[in-house]
Amino acid sequence: MVPLSFAGEEFALTGGNALYWPREQALLVADLHLEKASFYARHGQMLPPYDSRETLERVALAIRETGARRVYTLGDNFHDSHGSTRLEEHAAGMLAALTRATDWVWITGNHDPAMEARSGGTIAEELEIAGLILRHRALGGETRPELSGHYHPRLQLTVRERRIRRPCAVVAQGAGTGGRMILPAFGALTGGMDAADPAIRSAMQPAQRIDAVLPVRGRLAQFPLWRSAA
Repeated sequence: MVPLSFAGEEFALTGGNALYWPREQALLVADLHLEKASFYARHGQMLPPYDSRETLERVALAIRETGARRVYTLGDNFHDSHGSTRLEEHAAGMLAALTRATDWVWITGNHDPAMEARSGGTIAEELEIAGLILRHRALGGETRPELSGHYHPRLQLTVRERRIRRPCAVVAQGAGTGGRMILPAFGALTGGMDAADPAIRSAMQPAQRIDAVLPVRGRLAQFPLWRSAA
């Protein structure tokens, strides 16, 4: 894990795309997209049906590494609103154990408007904790500190004529805001959007600067994405 200061709070980014909030003993993960493979299988694209197991194993590892007592998911928890009914027995047992062991809160996203907490935990559309807003999708014009997901940001770099893509968080600062952050997608089968995409830039306004951040060799690496001309 690498430390990250944000909105007057101390956090830590894990190597597995989660954010840990020590003061709240809380782990934040975005875009699990559980049962994505079974969704595609229903539509004729056969994928190995083990993505939920892998994703939940990653969550369990992050909980062990951080000692988190709370888990907040930032939306798109299942790939569709019926995903929780398709969990195979092993994955369902893993999820039930995780929700029993922690104070687990599902924040809902655009993929799960009708999701039910069949495996434990509680549901919220968004939360405010210690002055930070937790929601699925960044709200344009928001000036309060905000943590969100939805966009699956990835940093794209060319190093020695080799193109590299890595999941990253995107942080916006300035222009009268308390700071806003989009977390990388956590799920095993999630794709990614270029962190410099105009859609992300637009969602993070107002801002004076927008950066991609990610852990690299035990340190926090920061890459400028956009700067205001003002």
